[in-house]
Parts: sequence; C-alpha cells; structure tokens
Amino acid sequence: MNLDDFEKLFAKKISTIASSEDPAHDFLHFKRVVVAAKKICIQENGRMEVVVPAAWLHDFVIVPKNDPRRKIASKLSAEGAIIFLQEIKYPEEFHGDIFHAIEAHSFSANIKTKTLEAKIFQDADRLDGLGAIGLARCFATAGLMKRQFYSDEDPFCETRTAAVSYTHLTLPTNREV
Repeated sequence: MNLDDFEKLFAKKISTIASSEDPAHDFLHFKRVVVAAKKICIQENGRMEVVVPAAWLHDFVIVPKNDPRRKIASKLSAEGAIIFLQEIKYPEEFHGDIFHAIEAHSFSANIKTKTLEAKIFQDADRLDGLGAIGLARCFATAGLMKRQFYSDEDPFCETRTAAVSYTHLTLPTNREV
C-alpha cells in the first residue's frame, strides 16, 4: 500500500471520530491541518510518511478543553493512533516519530518538538487556530464549555482568574528547524 492508499484509511477513520457536535474538531479541521502540513512538509523537505499520518490522526482521542485529562490528551491520541496504525499495517519504522509528533503538538502537553516532522505538523495545527477560522473555533469551544466570550467587569483578567491559563507557554524568539 502506498501513502495515498493509507491516507484514504486515515480520512475514513477520522470521519468516524470527528464530531459535528464540536465544530473546533470537526472533519474539516483535520482536512485543513493535513493540507497545511503537506505544504509545509514539501517546503521544509520533511518526511510525508510521518507528517501525513500525524496530521490526520492528531486528535484521535478528542478530550474537551475543560476536561481534567486535557494535559494528556495528545498522549492519548498518540497511543490511539499507533494502535490504529498497527491495525492497518502502517510501516512500523515511522511509528515512533508519528507518536512524538502527535504527543508534542499540543499547547497543553508542553512537550518540546524534537524532529523536523513534529515541528512541521505542530505549525500546521497551530495555523488552524489563527485568523477567522481560529476565532470561529475559539468561539465554538467557548460555547461548548458554556463560557462567556467576554467579561464586561474585567475583560483583561486583572482581578479574576482566566478560564484557561497559558502561563506555561513561552514564545520562541527564532524558529529552530
């Protein structure tokens, strides 16, 4: 089987996992991430055999943003993805790098990317969180969590605790690839 044949299996599997109940993680999210990942992979000379399955299977287990397991969601997805890859007999030589790419893609996990392919995929997924689509996904997630979009009393969280904390994140000053 070639990568195109496997990709059809990835898409079919994700179509059963992606939910129209969570517009931030619907099937179109996966498709957008895959398209971006492929473009970046070509530009950066990465290995499609790692990037494509990671992009399709990155949210194999969808854990809501307010779930206590959120910090391990990417690990759960990586584990589920590898089990699926084994079932469809995807070449094992790529499993470790796919696992790492999926596990490290998440903001919540706060795992440093170690491979070019993990960086490529992480960038592709994060690009889907920007712009109009990113805003739409943010509002959809807030709606699912029954959170307000805005606080008139304290819009900048000066006296209240923010619903989501990203204090563990640091923005890179230059990109290492």
